[in-house]
Amino acid sequence: MRDFDEHSITDAVVKRVRRASDPRAREISEALVRHLHAFVREVRPTQAEWEAGIGFLTSTGQKCDEKRQEFILLSDTLGVSTLVDSINNPVAGDITETTVFGPFYVPPPEFPLGGNLGAGIDGPPMHVSGTVWRHEGTPAAGAIIDIWHSDVSGFYDVQQLDKTGGLAGRGRIIADAEGRFHFWTRRPAPYPIPTDGPVGAMLAAQDRHPWRPEHVHFMIAAPGCRKLVTHVFAQGDSYLDSDVVFGVKESLIEPYVAHEGGRAPDGTSMEGDWYSLVRDFVLAPSAMAQSPESLE
Repeated sequence: MRDFDEHSITDAVVKRVRRASDPRAREISEALVRHLHAFVREVRPTQAEWEAGIGFLTSTGQKCDEKRQEFILLSDTLGVSTLVDSINNPVAGDITETTVFGPFYVPPPEFPLGGNLGAGIDGPPMHVSGTVWRHEGTPAAGAIIDIWHSDVSGFYDVQQLDKTGGLAGRGRIIADAEGRFHFWTRRPAPYPIPTDGPVGAMLAAQDRHPWRPEHVHFMIAAPGCRKLVTHVFAQGDSYLDSDVVFGVKESLIEPYVAHEGGRAPDGTSMEGDWYSLVRDFVLAPSAMAQSPESLE
């Protein structure tokens, strides 16, 4: 068949991709063609607009490196990351809800229980503690907990390695035999996602702000449980209802409690202002056991 036009091209391409031997590849390819062609017919781009779109995707790829993933930012800000997460992690009972992964994860150094993850970054001290539970109500002994967050100015360590001198505001903690964990860090802050790339240009064109509410990332794995990727958001943050990546869920909001002096939960005598965050996590069951390597 030749001489394709606006009305015949879609069926022709679908017939070609239908030859794929893998059923899932065939299903995805057919849907991609149908929806992409429908999008083009709806917006009816000029040739210049289509070339600009290709340029946008090209520049998105060019902005990616080992410290930054612009395509994740694009997926996050269009709500696709939350959509995929919601499809794959339906809410069930007391299981802790998941949310978007974000573009700033790197494998962290391991710290002992009670260690300080915040050395090298600015912000008031914050003590974080809680317990990791299995879905059936037993503690997840030895759960592997990865934590990462911004500093008080809203920057992650990988955005300012020249200042921090290395990874900071992130670490791996191993829960004790009762599933309990605790550590020190620095209180983070709301922050804008990077706007110096194509995603920032897109947000400006859409008249959207680039801000995320204050939060701490957690990624938790334990044998026999599904790996949990989530945040804990600060209660009262002004961006909770307009998170640029649509990641906020009511069940993930907790008070970051302010203290002045006194004694911390681990017995440390404190001077000046500091904060505490207490949060438990309940892991969903999984048919496939997790291992430490699964967090890499």
